[in-house]
Amino acid sequence: MNKAELVDIVAQEASTTKKDAEQVINKAMETIIKRVSAGEKVTLVGFGTFEARQRKARTGRNPKTNEPLHIAAKRVAGFKVGKEFSEAVNKKK
Repeated sequence: MNKAELVDIVAQEASTTKKDAEQVINKAMETIIKRVSAGEKVTLVGFGTFEARQRKARTGRNPKTNEPLHIAAKRVAGFKVGKEFSEAVNKKK
């Protein structure tokens, strides 16, 4: 499923227009990105938690030359699945 398909489904399920559904989805995504970028955790109970994680510097290898290279430390986005989401995915059919 892509974003356009998600917008269609949300609009249908919420009995609203596609334009309104897209605006809500866009604002939700923007807000999550903004808060996580600022170092906050965003927890949606039952769905999951978005957070920024620190990845340590490490040494990697250039696959062409096999020479070692330095990979700098950086922050990455992380997501931990909520209990209800996890259970729904793992439910036996």
